[in-house]
Amino acid sequence: MKLYNTVQKEAEAEQIIERSRFITYIKPVDSKEEADEFIAYIRKKHRDATHNVPAMVIGDKMQVQWASDDGEPQGTSGAPMVKMLVNAGITNVVIVVTRYFGGIKLGTGGLSRAYTSSAKLGIEAAGICEVCQQSCLTYKFDYTYLSKLQNLAGEMFEIADIIYTDVVEAVLTCEPEKTLELQGIMNNLTGGKAILEQEDVRIVRKKL
Repeated sequence: MKLYNTVQKEAEAEQIIERSRFITYIKPVDSKEEADEFIAYIRKKHRDATHNVPAMVIGDKMQVQWASDDGEPQGTSGAPMVKMLVNAGITNVVIVVTRYFGGIKLGTGGLSRAYTSSAKLGIEAAGICEVCQQSCLTYKFDYTYLSKLQNLAGEMFEIADIIYTDVVEAVLTCEPEKTLELQGIMNNLTGGKAILEQEDVRIVRKKL
């Protein structure tokens, strides 16, 4: 079950616009506190910059949406980045765009475009992934059933891991709503001989 989209990893990107240097820093986060720490780190790293403009969107329903213009004209930098993230459906992310002023003013429209395009470059560098909930079922069963199970895998469920001992121990994953159906498949496949060792729900990331 899909929960939300976020970025895959921490990343950087850079571009020059009218002699101003824009450096984008982006990171996946799980809380506002984590985002605040990242913002403080970048501001310390670039304390000599003209501006360090932060933006964050956090929560599976994008409950936290915050930005600062950090000295740029109001509404020209942080807010457009938040709007872009929300429109793209990306959450649990923090962005800081560092600007070293190059002597040429961009105007309000130019600033908005510069910060938005910088944020997009950061997203491209970090990549987008889908955060999902999956049921994980760990079964133990005899080797005679393994090839049949592997033939069935792919559509409704996947085999995440296999451990070979005196019996087969397989970790099967599926959508949470298909858990009972998968249990039925295993019972039918093994004539009820498969032993369900563990059942839990995990949060996983899938690259888009």
